[in-house]
Parts: sequence; C-alpha cells; structure tokens
Amino acid sequence: MYNNLEYSNLSLYDFIVKLSESRMDLEALEYFGKKFSYRQLISNIDKTAKALIAAGVKKGDKVSICLPNIPESIYSFYAINKIGAIANMIHPMSAENEIIHYLTVSESDIIIGLDLVSKKIAAAMEKTNTKKLIVVSVKESMPLLLGIGYSIKSKKPEIPSNATSWKNFMAGADSVNDVKLENYKGDDCAAILYSGGTTGKPKGIMLSNYNFNALAVLSIEACRGLEEGMRFFAIMPIFHGFGLGVGIHTAFVLGGVAVILPSFKASEFHKLLMKYRPNLIAAVPAIYESMLKNKDYLEGKDLSFLKVVISGGDSLSLNTKKKVDELLKSCNCDSEVREGYGMTESVTGSCLLPVGISKPGSCGFPYSEMTYKIVDPQTNEEVPVGEVGEITYTGPTIMIGYLNDKEETDKTIKVDEQGRRWLHTGDIGYIDEDGFVYFKQRLKRMIVSGGYNIYPQIIENVIDAHPDVLASAVVGVPDTIMGEICKAVIEFKSQDVDKDKALAEIKEACKQNVAKYALPREYIAIEHMPRTLVGKIAYNELIAMYKDKQN
Repeated sequence: MYNNLEYSNLSLYDFIVKLSESRMDLEALEYFGKKFSYRQLISNIDKTAKALIAAGVKKGDKVSICLPNIPESIYSFYAINKIGAIANMIHPMSAENEIIHYLTVSESDIIIGLDLVSKKIAAAMEKTNTKKLIVVSVKESMPLLLGIGYSIKSKKPEIPSNATSWKNFMAGADSVNDVKLENYKGDDCAAILYSGGTTGKPKGIMLSNYNFNALAVLSIEACRGLEEGMRFFAIMPIFHGFGLGVGIHTAFVLGGVAVILPSFKASEFHKLLMKYRPNLIAAVPAIYESMLKNKDYLEGKDLSFLKVVISGGDSLSLNTKKKVDELLKSCNCDSEVREGYGMTESVTGSCLLPVGISKPGSCGFPYSEMTYKIVDPQTNEEVPVGEVGEITYTGPTIMIGYLNDKEETDKTIKVDEQGRRWLHTGDIGYIDEDGFVYFKQRLKRMIVSGGYNIYPQIIENVIDAHPDVLASAVVGVPDTIMGEICKAVIEFKSQDVDKDKALAEIKEACKQNVAKYALPREYIAIEHMPRTLVGKIAYNELIAMYKDKQN
C-alpha cells in the first residue's frame, strides 16, 4: 500500500496532505455530530499555522498543547508540524508542578491550553520562561445549538488576564500571506510525549515524523481489513501515544474518519458506541470491562458495524476477552478483541494479534518491520525460545531518545553490532515457537489505571515530604473497571501522631501536586511497613494485603 520511501522522509503534515489529494471531499473528522472534510481539515490546519507564525513561532520552537480531543488540538498539532516546530503534549489534568516540569524541560515558548484549567496553567507559567497562553474552549467547534447549551449549563471559567482567546489568536493569521515550508524531514523531532523511562520519573519522549508515519502504515497493515472512509472512535486522548498515533494519525493516513470527544465516562461507552457506530475501536481494557458491566443494554443490539476491536495500554485478562468476544458475537459482530503491545517510546503498539488467530495470553505478533527478542536482563544475551526474559524490540517507530537525558536514553536503547537500536522495555515476557509475544509482568513499579501510566515514586515523594511520615508506599491493586487503582500506605514516625489530621494534610498535598487521574483512592495508616530480608519495602506483600479491600 505504501512504499517505505513515500513516508520515511516526509513530515506528518506533508504525508497527510500528499495522501489527501484524491480525497479532499471525504469526511475526516466528526465532533458532536459536526463533520469536517479533509479539505476543511487541511484548510483549518493551514490557517492555524499562519496564526502560529503571527504569534512568533518558528522552526525548532517548542509549542505545548494542553488540550483534550477537540478539533483545535488536532489543528494545532499538525500546524506546529507544518512550520517545523515541535509539539509538546501535556495532559490537561496534570498538577501544577507537573506542568512546570513539562514547560521547563521542553523550553516551550507558547502553550495552547484548555480554558477550564487556564488558571492552573497561568500559575505554572509564572515559574517558567513560557510567555504566551492561548486558551481554547471545548465549545469552539461544537454545533451552534449544542455550543449555546454548553455555555448556559457550564460554569464560566476564570480566564487569566494575560491569556489570548482562540478567536483572537486565529485572527493573527490574516497578517501572514503564506507559510514558508521549512526543510523538515522524517528524522526531525515532531512531538514530545511523556512517560516514565526506567526510573519511574516522567521523561520527555522525542518522537520523529518517521516514527509516527511508520506507525500509521504498519498499524494499517497489521489491522487488516481497514478501508478508506472507515470510522475510528478516537476516545484515547491526543496527549497519549495510543490516541495520537492510532486514533488520529493512522485514521488520517488511511483516509478514515476520526470521531472525537473531549471527555467521556467509561460507564457511558456502550451508549456512545451505538450513537457514533464506529468501525474501529482502539481502547484500554477498562473500556471493555465497562462494556461487560452494561451488556444488558447492548444485548439485542446490532454491532455488525464494528470491524476491528483492539485492546492495548495494559494487559487484557483472558476472562474479559472471552466474555467480550461472546458479547460481540451475540450482537451480530464477527470481530473479536485483538490484544496488542507497545510503549510510548515507540509511539504505541508494535505488535498485534492477527485476525482469526487463537493464542490465549498472547499480546500479538510483531508488525512487519518490527523485530522482537527476549534477553536476560542481567547479561543482555538473547534467551532460548519460550524462556522468560526482558522484552526488547527494534524497528522504525523507536524514539529518537529522552529529551535532555542521554544517560536515561542509553539505559533504554542499546545499539547492536549492525547499528540497530533496541528498545529495552523493562517488561518481562517470552516468545513462543511461532513468534508470538507474551507479556508476563513489569520490571518497573509503574501502575496502569484506565490506560494511564502512574509512577508511584512521584506520589511517594509528596507523601514523604510530610513531617510526620516515616515511610510510604503507593501500590496498584486490581480493579475490575480501571485495571488497577492506587492505594497509599503510610507508616508514621510515632504512634502518637494525630493520624486523621495527618492523612487529611497528606491528601490535600497530593491534590495540589499530583495529577487527578493518579491520585490514590485510599490513604491507609499502617503501624509497621512490611519489609524484605534486606530491609526494602515489600510491595507485593502490600498489594496482597489490600487487593481485596476495595472501598
């Protein structure tokens, strides 16, 4: 379908424009029922690019996007790419201190942020060198009546006085006659996404144009059966590799329709499924757990419009897969849930279970240009087929590296004698005799909740800062909807501490310094922290203690 040379040296913007020449009048985007053609999409991107130039953005600059899945976040992403700048993607629910870190490490000059969190963004900017804030509302591109209703029902956000509205920002485009296309190529950095690296500390992952374009082409090939015009339910967020790489860029490379929403509740997914009738779902296990909880609503419904159903971001239990497959079959759907595996360090998925293949427990077969091997974590030597070790892989989607962190990059990417760059995942698994990959467990302590990566060390640092805390441990315990939820276990320095008061203070500190999605569901005072023979906290013992004690 695509020649490697056709996408390897093009920017994301150029690749989309090249592929869209013959499909300008086809639908590209849908937002609350409002539809945008490829012609409109590219026109809006071009105008946004002019507005960015008017705002002073030039090639090589970093522009932060702190938005949910709305048309303006997509226009901004590709417009930044068009002029040779780099998109720094930030979760709108990030805590103020996290935003400070993301703005500082990326050296962003401008941030385009959601109006509902603009006060928090402005406060973070005061401690960085970021000078310009452009605010966007989710209602900007809503259908007229829906937008009016949103304005009436919603509380008007408090916008900082020094912020620029999206309307005024876009008005600047009129002062720019044309956009000079820079010599922007495949190997250049296109975006920075955030993940934990091998230490658990958030790292800026530099991904190139080539990484994203290769991911899209290889994903289309691996999915099988995808056709121009198919509808992608782009429910994973744009600041997430899964959401940006598959839900948006892959949809546009195919010539499909990205159906987007700024937010949704997993508990309402079944209703949204019937309302928007997508052909492809790429979601986290929590979404499929929610489908099962609401199977009474779906029973008797016709889901034959679903052609590709993919699960990623975390392990899907065999029991859940079996039940979802049974539900889909009972609803006249021939598709089964196909599990994939990957990391943000390679944009997203790099292997996927093929159509019609039954390999219980497998997370898939490597994409055509991706090569997997399992190595001994201590020696880095490849282990025999079927033997457990660290999952590593190489191919065209492997990141450029971690932003401003050569040491961490060198720990994660190892170069072999042939010059191939191998990504060391920190995950344990094996490959069977047929080449299928199996994920077993994480070497790292990262918690995955609802598809979001949560790094316990960040939360523990906040808790440990309380003067009465001796030690803390944040663990992930199984949850039927979210996959895992966080619980914070705390040992105080003295039994005489007013624990209720201290826990309340700790909870408030976490609210101020930890992203909302990462907040512990429960804060537990414990008399003595369980420890191993060498004195380390016994995390597995804590998980076992609290996994069955759900609130």
